[in-house]
Amino acid sequence: MSTKRTAPRKVTISQIAKEAGVSKTAVSFAFNDPSQLSPATVNHIRAIAERLGYSPDPIARSMTTRRTNALGVLLPLDIAATMANPFFPLFLRGVGAVCGATGMTLMLVPPLWGSMLKAIPHATVDGFIVIGLEIDRGEVQQLRRRRVPFVMVDGDAPEDIPAINVDDRRGARAAMMHILSLGHRRIGIVSLESWHHRYEDFTGTLAARFAGYREGLAEYGRTIDDPDIQMVTVSTSRAGGVEAFTRLWRSESPPTAIVAMSDITALGVLEAAKAHGVRVPDELSIVGFDDLPEAAYATPPLTTVHQPIEEKGRLAAEMLVAALDDEESEPVHHLLPTELLVRGSTCAPVCSAQPVPT
Repeated sequence: MSTKRTAPRKVTISQIAKEAGVSKTAVSFAFNDPSQLSPATVNHIRAIAERLGYSPDPIARSMTTRRTNALGVLLPLDIAATMANPFFPLFLRGVGAVCGATGMTLMLVPPLWGSMLKAIPHATVDGFIVIGLEIDRGEVQQLRRRRVPFVMVDGDAPEDIPAINVDDRRGARAAMMHILSLGHRRIGIVSLESWHHRYEDFTGTLAARFAGYREGLAEYGRTIDDPDIQMVTVSTSRAGGVEAFTRLWRSESPPTAIVAMSDITALGVLEAAKAHGVRVPDELSIVGFDDLPEAAYATPPLTTVHQPIEEKGRLAAEMLVAALDDEESEPVHHLLPTELLVRGSTCAPVCSAQPVPT
């Protein structure tokens, strides 16, 4: 004969109120707005709730407080593709440190059915950190309609929106001038993807880095339209870097140096170069942008532009928490410094011509 187990009955706030000798409203205040009660009363109610085995219902709590106690990070790609780029775990480490210190939780918000626009209204968060959003797309308007605070990272933010950026322009300028100072003239530029097809229309981080490259070229009397300057656009991934190398190396005039707008693509270029037997840096110099941990341990170590990725995440989360605490706070735009780190993947060009692989 089998016996059927029954789930234990859920403890209610009415039971806690009766046991504590207080009203149900007081019990609600003890968990959702303890500032309304004396510390002694809060401790008394919570002690009885713990003894009875009470577990607050997060959905009911959010309906009472109008808060989810969660920060959302709006991602440009699905979670698997996003986390394949080591930039994002570093950034999220900074965000997570603030969540841990403030008792907030963190929700990753990828595109819903392939659309960031569709994801914004459905995310159960109190506010968003938005990475790499181009200002002339519809997501900013959708975020405004959601009527929750948000902080923009790596994008052209309106004046009334808090923002964190790094000095992409100066960093890119330094990278390009480093390559030119070594004597390179045939240069490949690996661009980040954009929904714009012409570089004149680029915005945000992409526009700033591109402007820096152009300034560096101008210092040496060159322009982006010179025939020895080639630009390819690929996905921001290791596979994108492999594709960039293949396209540039098989061109009629292969570059002696490749300048990439991200470390993950630069590392892909390095991987592909070694697979083709190309000696780095003797036959091909490579520069990245980000200073991912892997860059320093690559063979050879990658010359790159350092940006404070983890600090960006921490500052963005702190700004969002501050906006949640005070909706009338003045929006701040932070510009963090960049620094060129010269390592073993760059040197003066050794060969005047390079063979095209068959």
